[in-house]
Amino acid sequence: MKEILEQYLKNLTGTSLRGDAREESYYKHLDELIKQFAEIQKIKNIDITILPKKTEAGNPDFRIWDGKNHITGYIEAKDPSVTNLDYIEGTEQLERYCSTFPNVILTNFYEFRLYRDGQCIAQTMIGRPLIAKRLQIVPPVENAAKLVELFELFFSFSQPKVRTARSLAIELAKRTRFLSDEVIAVEMEENDSKGHKQIVGFYEVFKKYLIGTITEKQFADLYAQTITYGLFAARTRADGEFNRRLAFDYIPHTIGILRDVFRFISLEEPPKSLQIIVEDIAEILHVTDLTPFFSPVFKLVSKPSRVPQKLVHL
Repeated sequence: MKEILEQYLKNLTGTSLRGDAREESYYKHLDELIKQFAEIQKIKNIDITILPKKTEAGNPDFRIWDGKNHITGYIEAKDPSVTNLDYIEGTEQLERYCSTFPNVILTNFYEFRLYRDGQCIAQTMIGRPLIAKRLQIVPPVENAAKLVELFELFFSFSQPKVRTARSLAIELAKRTRFLSDEVIAVEMEENDSKGHKQIVGFYEVFKKYLIGTITEKQFADLYAQTITYGLFAARTRADGEFNRRLAFDYIPHTIGILRDVFRFISLEEPPKSLQIIVEDIAEILHVTDLTPFFSPVFKLVSKPSRVPQKLVHL
């Protein structure tokens, strides 16, 4: 692993010395490091999704998963010039990520901190970014074994099964809030994006056929609840494997607008930020046996007065 980290630090330094590097310029090096670690540890089916940087809102920069059902966790990366991760740790953005997602790494590509259910459980620094910046040389590798331990902890995570209606409702509700505030609302502001056009199209439909006075903020909230409810309803009909792409198959044919929403979510190519949080919600539902508490969960997750009756009557 030390040799791999030496090459990794060399790559980071080379990118830094170009003089025009942005945070995204370093993503490829971290992507390669994670894949090399996974190969050494014989961790199979690793898929790394890197999100384009739009705003400070939205999802973390990296999602590590198996490309199908299981999400290992997320990585939020900051530019190497950000050397005070204590400050980042206290920001609203990171607190939002750690309260929504249970397995998160924060890094500036040199220092790594692992958060499990909002608590920092491991951290280490593998090199000094100031050496690369001020001396313009590759910093020596430090704490290689500690980074291996941190990555092992990160990859050992598996989504615990939810065993009560209340705990399921809490897990779904916090992801639904994130979906509304940090994904749908952000996409609606991106005037030149494909995602903006598609989501605004749904907004116009909701406004025309369901609630004529609905605002964009209210729509983002209702659309997020509709997606979560649709996933929940689909999961109660699924037998075995369940994910975002399979959800459409289990949406009742009698609910046209819900099928339209999931035709977009499941069969088309929604924005990456939307795919990721929907897949996260789908995994929560996938590992949970919903049979014992169908009704109470719905009452806790949604506010029935705000859910169109056309969507309630399954």
